[in-house]
Amino acid sequence: MSSPTSDALLGPADVRELAAALGVRPTKQRGQNFVIDANTVRRIVRTAEVRPDDVVVEVGPGLGSLTLALLEVADRVTAVEIDDVLAAALPATVAARMPERADRFALVHSDAMHITELPGPAPTALVANLPYNVAVPVLLHMLDTFPGIERTLVMVQAEVADRLAARPGSRVYGVPSVKANWYAEVRRAGAIGRNVFWPAPNVDSGLVSLVRRAEPIRTTASKKEVFAVVDAAFAQRRKTLRAALAGWAGSAPAAEAALVAAGISPQARGESLTVEEFARIAEHGEMGK
Repeated sequence: MSSPTSDALLGPADVRELAAALGVRPTKQRGQNFVIDANTVRRIVRTAEVRPDDVVVEVGPGLGSLTLALLEVADRVTAVEIDDVLAAALPATVAARMPERADRFALVHSDAMHITELPGPAPTALVANLPYNVAVPVLLHMLDTFPGIERTLVMVQAEVADRLAARPGSRVYGVPSVKANWYAEVRRAGAIGRNVFWPAPNVDSGLVSLVRRAEPIRTTASKKEVFAVVDAAFAQRRKTLRAALAGWAGSAPAAEAALVAAGISPQARGESLTVEEFARIAEHGEMGK
């Protein structure tokens, strides 16, 4: 099989021509900012450590800039696109620009938030340029729904990237940080400038790497129970956990009892706790109920 040439990737003129031919105008509502730089999409694929045997799922492929770069390397690529026009056009773009890989590509026309299965082999990697307004829920849904995804690299607004990769004690550590850490080891994997997008966004972007935990968090509590504690703790993040978890536990004394049993100070705040500590609290959640 001949390897694809760099001419197959989309440059600035290609993106604008495709968009014009389709009558597509990027919308803020869907957070559409199309990548127009071939070096950037190749960098994303490299940073994602995509391998020749990977089955990659891509969310929000748009006009196909990253899709084509993924197809250069991966065994298969499945793209999930919600936009009617973009979903209809992408298979033709792949067939025209990378015909030798077209049989390795599948398009799912759907909302990624509601996806429960994908065609073909189970995905081993998730690589995506996620719009700011849905980045965190889509990421968590995909990690939860497809446990075979070992490696993830997402491009998101820089502020979201910071939150996802934040450590306990950080000012931006919160619900996204803890929930992402439930599934994976999370780290910032680079910054992306504004000029590689069309239209150029008003914010910087960042890459976040998530490598699924080899061993799940050890706890007798369910994910739902742990996430309920996390949500309660950060809903009133300025309060102590004794106060913030009162509603969750049924009362402040019950929250204190659960915290003490879990070995955590009732005067601590949510931003100081690891995901393992939230799990310990969840295990003792029935104490005051």
